[in-house]
Amino acid sequence: MAVQVSLWHHYLQAIRSRGAPRAQDYQRAENVLLVVLERVHELDPRFLVDYSRDLEAFQFALRSSEDPVRMEVPLWVDAEVLLVEEVGAAEAGDGPTSCRLGVPREGANLEQWTAEDVSSISSEGSGTCCSHIVPSKVLRVLKDLLVAAIVHCKHQSLIAPGSLNADSLREEELHLSLLVSSGWRTVCFHVVPVVRRRQRVPALEGAQLMHGFPEGSLKRIVSQKVALVPASAQHWRVCTDYLLTRLLGALGSFPGHRLDSLSILDRVNHESWRDGGQSPGLTFGHLKTVLLWAAVLFPEPEDWAELQGAVYRLLVVLLCCLATRNLPDFLHPERNLLADTGLDLNALYQHVEHFASQPEPSLRIHVTHLGRSPPPRLGSGVKALLQLPASNPAYWATAYFDVLLDKFQVFNIQDKDRISAMQSIFQKTRTLDNEEC
Repeated sequence: MAVQVSLWHHYLQAIRSRGAPRAQDYQRAENVLLVVLERVHELDPRFLVDYSRDLEAFQFALRSSEDPVRMEVPLWVDAEVLLVEEVGAAEAGDGPTSCRLGVPREGANLEQWTAEDVSSISSEGSGTCCSHIVPSKVLRVLKDLLVAAIVHCKHQSLIAPGSLNADSLREEELHLSLLVSSGWRTVCFHVVPVVRRRQRVPALEGAQLMHGFPEGSLKRIVSQKVALVPASAQHWRVCTDYLLTRLLGALGSFPGHRLDSLSILDRVNHESWRDGGQSPGLTFGHLKTVLLWAAVLFPEPEDWAELQGAVYRLLVVLLCCLATRNLPDFLHPERNLLADTGLDLNALYQHVEHFASQPEPSLRIHVTHLGRSPPPRLGSGVKALLQLPASNPAYWATAYFDVLLDKFQVFNIQDKDRISAMQSIFQKTRTLDNEEC
């Protein structure tokens, strides 16, 4: 066991040694883009520059994957005055409802949002809206501004030669893609226009979350504004990425290995399960959601005191989600993050199960770690421990979980009772308990 623990910690140290350089590379790339966005604001004051991005560098340093980074460009508009018109009802699993943003006929300082380049005239002649802010038009204006700003910054030597190429600016889906060079690293930014407004997030108001996060942190996070981002050419939707990053940062204030376990799984996912990022698979966002659920399901400090045990707490949640083909969005549990991804969930389950059974090959980071792999540590007696009563989530308490960790490192996809138990816990976690509130 001593050798195994040393291997886990050695792997973590290797990840941490790369964290500071990654954060520096990210900050240099972000600074380049912020210079360009400052020029965008000069050209068109309707687009603001968001400097409150301290948590983005922290999150980038946590991960090994090179997934794109979201860069939100807030619109200068009083979002509380805009009329939010929901478009249909969201079906189960579809996530937040899409909406239109109407500009009221009576409102101060809204004339710039009735201009033809960003809005369309309302067809309801006698309605309360004179026009609607159209995402596709806003994206088109922002794209043109970015091109002009990049040219200006190059001519004025405000950005280093080769750090950003306008040729990489492409309108992909509902964002603008920009590649920014920072030393030898290239960071892909998804530039997204957003409208920020205050809106209730019921999932953050449940008392059942309090034990998993630092006292007072949820109250502060609930007070933050949410972002409305393009959902289609005509519609907007709520995006809670910023709130999720704040929740992740809150977990970092706890002692233990919560964030370390996320870093390890993200590295293993990137290198082993996705072949160095060459194959499709789980994203950092998926694994971040797994950690947030695990923090609620295992709220006690001793759950995260030991590194290997912390990783396996994430693994048990991840395996159950892959087995049930359902990873609930942490703030919108009715939305399944594994739906419509096109991923081979059976193959992903096999990858994760193999790592849980035999982690050593994936934890090797140096030639000196090469050697014979130990056989899988799973026997028939251990399989019997997996028969968890679906009606009694108490079996997932720390003491019972530690017994499992001592006995095995693999979970059986055929164990329907275990899967039902996790489903009931998810249901219990995401349902507001009025007696506790």
